[in-house]
Amino acid sequence: MLSSVTCQRTLGSKLQKLRFVSLWDGTDYKMSRIAKNLNNYIGHALIYKSLPLNMELAISVPVCKLGARINGIPLYKAGEVMKFEYQRKVNSLNKLKKRASNPDAVEKAKGAESHLHTRYIVDIQSMDSTVSEINRLRDEQLYPKLVQLVNGMTNMWDTMRDHHEAQLTISQALKYFDISQCPKETTEHHHSRTAQLHGVVHDWHVHFESLVNKQKDYIKALNFWLKLNLIPTESSLKEKVSSPPRPQNPPIQRLLITWQDHLEKIPDELAKSAISNFATVIDTIMRQQEEELKLREKCEETSKELSRKTRALEEWYHKHKERTIPDEGETGTTEDTILAEKQFAVESVKKRLEEEQEAYQRHCLQVREKSIASLKNRLPELFRALYNFSLACSEIYRDLSSISQSRN
Repeated sequence: MLSSVTCQRTLGSKLQKLRFVSLWDGTDYKMSRIAKNLNNYIGHALIYKSLPLNMELAISVPVCKLGARINGIPLYKAGEVMKFEYQRKVNSLNKLKKRASNPDAVEKAKGAESHLHTRYIVDIQSMDSTVSEINRLRDEQLYPKLVQLVNGMTNMWDTMRDHHEAQLTISQALKYFDISQCPKETTEHHHSRTAQLHGVVHDWHVHFESLVNKQKDYIKALNFWLKLNLIPTESSLKEKVSSPPRPQNPPIQRLLITWQDHLEKIPDELAKSAISNFATVIDTIMRQQEEELKLREKCEETSKELSRKTRALEEWYHKHKERTIPDEGETGTTEDTILAEKQFAVESVKKRLEEEQEAYQRHCLQVREKSIASLKNRLPELFRALYNFSLACSEIYRDLSSISQSRN
């Protein structure tokens, strides 16, 4: 998997056991699937299906818009307008009474005031009913789904921690690996596998960063909405038309506040740096292999050139030396000169080939030694960082799980 510079079957089987990329492949999918379940309850409640709880959307709707839709803010605004209009009518009526104006005008003002008062009460009761339904869904639908998500994340990070711990142990054992077990040269197949690994590790770094950021955005958006949801709404009128005050400390509040606090402190930088550094190591190995393949290609071209010149020399020799030796010594001298020149050309190419082959073999050895040394150092560093990160995440979600269990 890691090309000729890493192993034959012995090291290959060990690195295959590491499975350091595949474990992350399904993470976004798991988060997305659970988040989609959260989306379902919102759709059923008509609480504004456009709320993008799906993690893959990264909370694409502006947070202020999200809060407005779920918290019924348009209803609040309508109620405030109605209240203002009602108070204006009451003030106008009081002025008419003080001036002892036309009784008909007073009665008309009283009628308008009574009509607005009735509308205001109806609107406030409608708003309270909507808010109560939102709160019911929050406590009976959203909160249990979040608890389910926390429990799922707890299990996932426990598993990730165990896998990364095993990977760390295996990678540390690579220090005993003997370089003599490695292939002596890099093949095209090995190089293509190294390039493929480099692409996978690069994607791994991108997805890891995306996973962390989307979790933070997701919980931050929910916290923002909850703050809007918990804003008290009361009537300033003498009549208490509002429903009884709602509890200001629902179970979901402590869970989300603690969740966001944990995610803001999550130690992800070391893990991201370790993955990025490993990608750099693989990129260096890949470039060294490319240089090795170029040297091999150069040797092959020189070898072909030597074959052509050797064949040409042999053909010339058979053509001229098997004929009857001429009487003139000058002609023989000329042919000897030509033969010497051709032999010199062959020897020159042969010597150049030997030098190129020596440089190629030397570079092959350097590639093997540098690559093995880099992997022996970087793999333990990589999996130690991932183990520490997964351990921290495991502890975070265990704490969140205990919070949710204590409130149930």
